[in-house]
Amino acid sequence: MMDHLANTEINSQRIAAVENCFGASGQPLALPGRVLLGEGILTKECRKKPKPRIFFLFNDILVYGSIVINKRKYNSQHIIPLEDLTLETLPDTLQMKNRWMIKTSKKSFVVSAASLTERKEWISHLEECIKHLLTKTGRQPCTEHAAPWIPDKATDICMRCTQTKFSTLTRRHHCRKCGFVVCADCSRQRFLMPRLSPKPLRVCNLCYRQLLADKKKEAEADRRQTEPIRSATQGYEPSSGDDSDKSDDEKAEQWPADTEFYTSEVSWSSFHS
Repeated sequence: MMDHLANTEINSQRIAAVENCFGASGQPLALPGRVLLGEGILTKECRKKPKPRIFFLFNDILVYGSIVINKRKYNSQHIIPLEDLTLETLPDTLQMKNRWMIKTSKKSFVVSAASLTERKEWISHLEECIKHLLTKTGRQPCTEHAAPWIPDKATDICMRCTQTKFSTLTRRHHCRKCGFVVCADCSRQRFLMPRLSPKPLRVCNLCYRQLLADKKKEAEADRRQTEPIRSATQGYEPSSGDDSDKSDDEKAEQWPADTEFYTSEVSWSSFHS
């Protein structure tokens, strides 16, 4: 069905309508072979409080954003490649039901649907698209995921020292490694995690020590791998002749190492049955 719809006029019109709703703030979404399969509103558990978000499922990406005017204007566009996406069903809480987690290597977060049926349909569609895409590309499912941030209201004290109480003057911070809510004193360190960001990110003291230890282990493993090579070449003198192949040397050096929307009865809608 996806291959059949890829080059149809109706598919192009629907993708163009989504692009138009995001306006200049969004990225272009039309690509050869890309199909818009469905859309719907889900509640996303954000740092401050749950908020409604619009989601669009394509055959290769999941797009979501903030709702300014439903069906007319959206902003804060986010694009998640389905190859990088893993799903995990979660139990209900007093505040939110029909929950599941969307996990990726750069960001993980919890969403909830208006009904159990809607959640099942979302997960079914997502899993089918992910399976189809991985089969097509030959890639393996992603195994490394970013930790979801624990909501601010989940705790009134630092989750590391368990002593500092948060207030209007004492800010909450989040460790980018474990997602815990921590105080400033427990998260003064920064660590470079290229998978998440090109810049060093705030981490709690415990995660900082663990990251340092892991880095040290990796350096030690690299050193052990290079030791046999070094010992095997000891005692040899570099050639002093004129027959050295400079081009081969150069090549070797280049080798790389709110929940009001529930009352609106909005449910999963698919363009194609």
